Amino acid sequence: MKLSDLPIIDVRSPGEFSEGHIPGALNMPLFTDEERAIVGTIYKNNGRIPAVEKGLQIVGPKMADFAQKALEIAQKGELRVHCWRGGMRSESMAWLFERVGLKCHLLVGGYKAYRNLLLESVGVLPNLIVMEGYTGSGKTEILKELRNLGEQVIDLEGFANHRGSAFGGIGQETQPSTQQFQNLIFNEILTFDRTRRVWIEGESLSVGRVFLPDPLWKAMNSALNIEIQVSRKDRIQRLVDEYGTLPSQDMENAIATIVQRLGSQAMNEILQNYRDKNLFAVADKLLSYYDQAYLYSREKFKKKVNGITLSSNDSILNAKQLIKEISTFQVLKPEFS
Repeated sequence: MKLSDLPIIDVRSPGEFSEGHIPGALNMPLFTDEERAIVGTIYKNNGRIPAVEKGLQIVGPKMADFAQKALEIAQKGELRVHCWRGGMRSESMAWLFERVGLKCHLLVGGYKAYRNLLLESVGVLPNLIVMEGYTGSGKTEILKELRNLGEQVIDLEGFANHRGSAFGGIGQETQPSTQQFQNLIFNEILTFDRTRRVWIEGESLSVGRVFLPDPLWKAMNSALNIEIQVSRKDRIQRLVDEYGTLPSQDMENAIATIVQRLGSQAMNEILQNYRDKNLFAVADKLLSYYDQAYLYSREKFKKKVNGITLSSNDSILNAKQLIKEISTFQVLKPEFS
């Protein structure tokens, strides 16, 4: 069995784990959030030894339960353990687990080292392809079909639980923290063959309330950019199909959030069209706003895009067309002002 296949136990507090953790890790906190605060305060005010003594008082009654859980989680008597920096918490738990016959592998440097590795390597994607396109072009569906065809794909919107617009969170699960969003991206990239191409959808630095890792964002702005070109009629139809059945109050609230950018008159017209079930008019008016925003972003970052006019409204056929045509393009570096 490979080391990477072993269960991994994160012994940090629940709050630390919730903020961000290695995907697939199981939380077995040495201390609760409250207990960790108590020990930390004693360490700050009285020094290391009193803090260790208090920690032992807290952990002592839990040791049998920790050991039993570890025995249940381990695979063939082995598991991985880590804390924040690979220090006392993980070493203490590993000592306990080894007393009951388990073989423990400590993550050198802990979760902090994992995050440092993420930031060092998440942007190292020499064959990255960024798929741009106006709102409603069907980029997400095409990326899914590219993956089904064996291509390597980073699904930013899937990891973020957000479609990337004012309406993007409607009908989606709660967004992860920014840390966990980035961890999910990194975990996916670790499975890639970096000599092969990687597809990603063009996004801003944030997707909803979560932010891309800066190195990945910079890589996206220097990668090969292609722009899929789809008729406005097809884009409007896709938006009606995707958003037309979502909860009406959520949709109205989302329309209201962009009032400052649309102006109150335009917002009221869109709201009235929506209430009258004239969804095609709603989509058409919203596209006028989002198209301007898209062009502004492209101009701001001086993106040079290679246009590909899609010959079908079928995402499978479109994915096959992209694979066929992508080899004809060369990497064009953006010109930053």
